[in-house]
Amino acid sequence: MLDAICRIDDLPQITYSVFKFQTLDEAEIERLRQHLYCPVCDGKAYFRKASSDGKVACFGSRYHQLDCREFKPSLSRQREELDAVEVNQLIVDSEALIIDFAKAPRQRSAANKRYKTTDTKDKIEECQSDTPASSKPIKTEVNETPPTYKASEDTPIPAPKIGSEGLEKLLHSLLRGSDLATSDLWVYTDEKYRWRAKNLFVNFSEAEPTDNGAPRMYWGTISHSDKALLWLNPADCKDVGIPIDGFKTELQQRFGVNSRRDLEGAGIIIFGKCFWNKEKTRKIIQLWNRDISRMHISIAEEE
Repeated sequence: MLDAICRIDDLPQITYSVFKFQTLDEAEIERLRQHLYCPVCDGKAYFRKASSDGKVACFGSRYHQLDCREFKPSLSRQREELDAVEVNQLIVDSEALIIDFAKAPRQRSAANKRYKTTDTKDKIEECQSDTPASSKPIKTEVNETPPTYKASEDTPIPAPKIGSEGLEKLLHSLLRGSDLATSDLWVYTDEKYRWRAKNLFVNFSEAEPTDNGAPRMYWGTISHSDKALLWLNPADCKDVGIPIDGFKTELQQRFGVNSRRDLEGAGIIIFGKCFWNKEKTRKIIQLWNRDISRMHISIAEEE
């Protein structure tokens, strides 16, 4: 996008060209970048600075309406939409879901090749016909009683259908409006602990400190990071921060982050706890045990 609307509270909105916006001083850019919207469909937008390797400054959005003239479907968008279809099918077919934190992120180049050679419509139909659920039983030690299965003496009791999926597809499905965030599906984060999906997955804009520091799966998009790449600032909220200083190098290696610019507009999901800072002016979301496998970052492709 070459233009974006800046809208702050009750102030008159301003339409900026990317050429004008990038000439603002650093402090002004940081102040305004959380308030950018697509001038056509009003989808939440982000700003990416020019990079040292020649990439020009640009506006972008993960939230364009399908009929928006600024919407240019990318390979990553197609992947995210297909992932949403698969997760929705998993919700229908399964009685519980195990989050597979050990599942490594797909390589971007390999994923691009896969989707370039596959027709999107055919792939969606294929996803809808597949059943991704597993029949592996799992142990539970939570207070709530799992479902029971009654049968006559000569009828075997069917094993519950337990699905399994990694963070990458779960994040993509949430970004593309799957039913996961509102589902009653049981979701296990390990063998002992489970939540209803609607209580586990929390958008950053709705994040609140939990009793006794209980963890949640927080998700959304990144607006920007600080200059030193020690904090991530989620979009759609002004009072939430994610510290990454304790695992910054590991994060950069795992998700291919070379600069602040890579994180602007990226999708993110993180298993962590939310709490107030000392002044109670900012909510902190801290990665659980600093375990990098319990988060995923999906870098936005250039528009």
